[in-house]
Amino acid sequence: MTIQHAPHIAALLARRDRLLGPDTPLFYDQPLHLVRGEGVWLWDHEGRRYLDVYNNVPSVGHCHPDVVAALARQAKTLNVHTRYLDETILNYADDLVRTFDPELSTVTFTCTGSEANDVALQMAQAVTGSTGLICTDTTYHGNTAAVSQLASVFTPVGGYKPHIRRIPSPDSYRVGAGLTGDALRDAYLSQLADAIASLQHAGLGVSAMLVCPIFANEGLPQPPDGFMEAAVKMVREAGGLYIADEVQSGFARTGEHMWGYRQAGPVPDIVTLGKPMGAGHPIGGVVSRRDHLVAYRRQFSYFNTFGGNPVSAAVGHEVLKVIQRERLLDNSREVGQYLRYGLRMLAQRHEVIGDIRGSGLFVGVELVSDRKARSPATQSARAIVNRLRERGILISRIGAHDNVLKLRPPLVFSREHADHLLTEMDATLTECQPNAG
Repeated sequence: MTIQHAPHIAALLARRDRLLGPDTPLFYDQPLHLVRGEGVWLWDHEGRRYLDVYNNVPSVGHCHPDVVAALARQAKTLNVHTRYLDETILNYADDLVRTFDPELSTVTFTCTGSEANDVALQMAQAVTGSTGLICTDTTYHGNTAAVSQLASVFTPVGGYKPHIRRIPSPDSYRVGAGLTGDALRDAYLSQLADAIASLQHAGLGVSAMLVCPIFANEGLPQPPDGFMEAAVKMVREAGGLYIADEVQSGFARTGEHMWGYRQAGPVPDIVTLGKPMGAGHPIGGVVSRRDHLVAYRRQFSYFNTFGGNPVSAAVGHEVLKVIQRERLLDNSREVGQYLRYGLRMLAQRHEVIGDIRGSGLFVGVELVSDRKARSPATQSARAIVNRLRERGILISRIGAHDNVLKLRPPLVFSREHADHLLTEMDATLTECQPNAG
């Protein structure tokens, strides 16, 4: 289907293609030209306002004045790299690691989550002496040469290397053979055991299992009870480490805890950070046990020119302070509960809603064409995402079948915003599914 764009948008698209190259990703069938943001709102070039229910990058809200002030204050004072002593960096590191379990006591700063995951993989190999990696079969952890090997959404340049094993993401909603409870958990653990055995048989050993603790890209599936504890135990018994990718699940996103791994259960050996860490400013990090960092630095003297510079540290520190000062963890929990209740009410009227899951301000709404068969409604999901954009609501979609509506707004999202979203979603579901309710 050929999509007609307004002249202004068509001109920008042509210029973008010429300067940035073809196939550079864009959201929505009708791309947005955004010019301003504040809190949970974004404005386009024509002055139209959109409710942002997608972006966790501006975690404390678009252009938070305290974060902007911290950036400007440090930028006009000093900005150097970490080969000089600087208290701004240390003060931030001190407060950041205090939010983790005591054994996770050191931080290595990067510029992005991709870099953080790359460093984490190197660290795991330095610690274990093995190279085999385990991830899920519907995941994404970044785009460096090493980390892109884990992606299932995009095939890495040069193809996949032989040191990766993928396991199905543990899902209690869409499962085969009618398994439930312990039987379902054991079925997923059996596939993990096969992956471990395969790596060992190939002489690669197990370096690490890298997963998002809430399985964000996988569509926020609910693992069977006890899965994560047993899975991490199996990986460690095989000599590997547990790396938790908190790029999406961290910084109060889940509402119950500052970090998603606490909701999942086991304390990781390594935690990676990115996107929301700087509320839009590029900063990432690797939080690890001290002995793991020591082992890594003995083999590779890691240095990143821009990672952890004083301006980035000042921004990251202020984001952390805003989360604490404005009680955004509590807001994430309370508004998230309110939003999920509202979505459950919508599900009573709209058969296309098959499942509602998530926690805090990270919610997945699985759309199905048949509730009993749980058939993925992929095309409906696309239509609804695009229709909501036309109605001034910005969301996205995720999951193995691209049929899970992804709701992940800035942490300052309120009940009033949730009501607006629910009203527009109700109208959109009625438009896109006219026989509903």
